Amino acid sequence: MPRIIVLPNTDLCPDGAVLDDVATGTSICEALLAHDIEIEHACEMSCACTTCHVIVREGFNSLPPSDDLEDDMLDKAWGLEAQSRLSCQAIVTDHDLVVEIPRYTINHAREHH
Repeated sequence: MPRIIVLPNTDLCPDGAVLDDVATGTSICEALLAHDIEIEHACEMSCACTTCHVIVREGFNSLPPSDDLEDDMLDKAWGLEAQSRLSCQAIVTDHDLVVEIPRYTINHAREHH
């Protein structure tokens, strides 16, 4: 099984994390939530917002490519980088990933799920 290394995020994962038991075919968002990393996902993972934006620091090319809808949404994300993805749309394959959760989103108030 691939693993996801989550870089430290002051609010969501201060010490960072290593997710060792991520099933292939799972979205990065689902994996984070399953490991109690409460990444925002205001649209309930329907690719209708950018609150689950992550930057894939390693393993980016192992992910299936983004589609036009995700690309359009990403254009609205805070801190967009070339390796940005919506974590609800980025599906884990058999490669390890290193993921950074940006400190900010475009939300004015954080959703609690």
